[in-house]
Amino acid sequence: MDLRKICIVLVRPEESRNIGSACRALANNDIADLRIVGKKNDYDDAAVRTLALHATDIWDGARFFHSIADATADCTLSAGTTRRRGKNRKGKLLLPEEFAVKAADISDAQGTVAAVFGNERTGLTDEELAECTLGVTIPSSEHFASLNLSHAVQIICYALFREKRSGITGYTPLPLSRIDETVSVIADNLQKIGFFSVTGRCDMEHFWRALLSRAALSEGEAQYMEKIFTKAAGLAARNQQS
Repeated sequence: MDLRKICIVLVRPEESRNIGSACRALANNDIADLRIVGKKNDYDDAAVRTLALHATDIWDGARFFHSIADATADCTLSAGTTRRRGKNRKGKLLLPEEFAVKAADISDAQGTVAAVFGNERTGLTDEELAECTLGVTIPSSEHFASLNLSHAVQIICYALFREKRSGITGYTPLPLSRIDETVSVIADNLQKIGFFSVTGRCDMEHFWRALLSRAALSEGEAQYMEKIFTKAAGLAARNQQS
């Protein structure tokens, strides 16, 4: 996924502060290309900058267009975001994750992909959605389905960002060599308390190795598990002496 080939298009946004918040959403996810269907003079520059905070460079670099067609003329694909299926809104609506996969294929081939967001009150009209090549929907509560514009931008941008970094988790799973160290600590402490009579240690080590490798332990989890077994063996030894 080449995030430099992703652009976010805001169509007739009403609230300047929402534009500023959208700038932050782009910056959070390494996306910099903001395009707005509308006139720059219609927006309060100070209000945009207040909410954009440290992402004002995205506002400074934003480009303005007369229509969605103009804003996406250089794009290979344009995805209109919508939560409604009107009579003219036919075809499958992709989920953000599905859109991100499709966007990755196109951006990797050096095509530009646009995610298009409608007005805060009305969203994209049927006519505006027809200017896009596909539709994307963000699932939300049936009781309160409407999303703030900047929140919707954040969700789509995050899905794109995660697709680029799809192999990254919130921690680094341990390699088998490190898991073997934890298995040895467990087995050593079980042996200290007489858990193995004559045989059985080898089978137990195989069991723990298979179990812990499937669990994809973090370093902190492995250390905590080692402390548990070490402390349990120490307590058992003290109880035997008393």
